[in-house]
Amino acid sequence: MLFDYDIIMLWIYKVLLKGFCKMNKIMERVVLRIMIDIKKGLNKFYIGETEENTLAEVILSDTSKDVIKIDHTFVGEKLKGKGAGKLLIRKVVDFAIEENKKIIPVCVFAKKEFDKNKEYESVLYKND
Repeated sequence: MLFDYDIIMLWIYKVLLKGFCKMNKIMERVVLRIMIDIKKGLNKFYIGETEENTLAEVILSDTSKDVIKIDHTFVGEKLKGKGAGKLLIRKVVDFAIEENKKIIPVCVFAKKEFDKNKEYESVLYKND
């Protein structure tokens, strides 16, 4: 369950990422996973109490195949601007790495995240 404390911690984390304090990538992931619980649903990852009542979610298709499509990313008002969308995309990337899958970012937000984060290239599907 996401409490107001969690939202404050997400804001602090976002400030830290903006340059007030430098953190390495390993520490970044540890802090994120401690602060917020991202759950796996049916063709989605989400933040919230239940799959039907989400605060934020990333919708996927073809998760049973070797290539996953990120179709849509949604972040509700309570989490807007706090990095929740980035966390969800990171979760999909981690899932793809663990499951040896590739990703096609279809939604605009996912495409932007893949453009900004060169470390995601290892899971980016390239139609050669």
